[in-house]
Amino acid sequence: MPVEVRDLEEFVRVSERAVECRVKKSRGVVKVKARTRRYLYTYKTSEDKLDEVLSKVKCGKIVDVDKGEVIKGG
Repeated sequence: MPVEVRDLEEFVRVSERAVECRVKKSRGVVKVKARTRRYLYTYKTSEDKLDEVLSKVKCGKIVDVDKGEVIKGG
């Protein structure tokens, strides 16, 4: 089961050890998912704050699931 993180700073700390992050948009809510070796962590935000969140996240690879493209990394 995924673990929902409600604090942005905690999610940033989790993203440092994540293998990959994914962005999924649905109905005005954006989920940013960080896959670590053991768990999948999710953070919910609005579309307005997405750029701010992605600038703080420290994943090596960020993928937009809806568009099927890599935002950062390779």
